[in-house]
Amino acid sequence: MAHLVYKVKIVNKRIAHNLTWIPIFLIGILTTSLGAAWCTHEEPWLLDKSPNEVLLQTSFDVLLLEKTNVGLPSYLRIGYRFLGLWLLTIGFLIMNYIYVTRMGTKTARNSIFLTLITALSGVYYLLLNYLSSSPLILVLHFLSFCLILSVFFSRYLSD
Repeated sequence: MAHLVYKVKIVNKRIAHNLTWIPIFLIGILTTSLGAAWCTHEEPWLLDKSPNEVLLQTSFDVLLLEKTNVGLPSYLRIGYRFLGLWLLTIGFLIMNYIYVTRMGTKTARNSIFLTLITALSGVYYLLLNYLSSSPLILVLHFLSFCLILSVFFSRYLSD
């Protein structure tokens, strides 16, 4: 009987470990996917068109027709490509960090948790204050859920 209890505890630790690293790895995958979308889309500012137009208080059609704004599409494309490249890099860094550390130590877990909490808090601030109607808020909620899930199950892991 004692042998059976011992096996159950090992399985529970394995499940807890998987539910600690997999959600963070999903954050990396989703971040990489968003970055790839912004890097490859021909007009990436249209991916979040309606909240951007609310923020600008004009439509992109009117804005891009002005003669003084001839270079605006190129400028926006470069800005969004930079954002996409940044997201690609961050996503790959998260996935590589998880792969290398395996979230095996408390220091590894707490480091990534603190970094992600800070980053997601900043993104929440920007989205809720400037782009409150953005569909990206749903993505942000999912990322936060993954982080909370990971933090919760990391409590069941030993150092």
